[in-house]
Amino acid sequence: MPIVLPDLGSPNCHFSLWLVRPGERVREGDRVAEIVFPGAVVDLSAPADGTLRERLARPGDSVVAGQTIGTLELADS
Repeated sequence: MPIVLPDLGSPNCHFSLWLVRPGERVREGDRVAEIVFPGAVVDLSAPADGTLRERLARPGDSVVAGQTIGTLELADS
C-alpha cells in the first residue's frame, strides 16, 4: 500500500524526516513521517496497520500532493 502525501494546501512542501524504519510495524494512525511547509510542520500517519517496507522520500526532498513517499505492507487480517 502506498503512503501518499495529502494535499496540504501549499506547493512548497519538503520532506523532513521518517519516524519509523523499514521493517518496523505500525498501526493505522501512528505517526510515520514529518512534512514541512511554510509556517508549519505536519505529521503524516500510517494509512493502515502494517510494516514499513520502503522509504521513497528523503529529508530535504521537495514533495507534492499525491506523491508516494513510502510503501506499507499490510498486516494480515
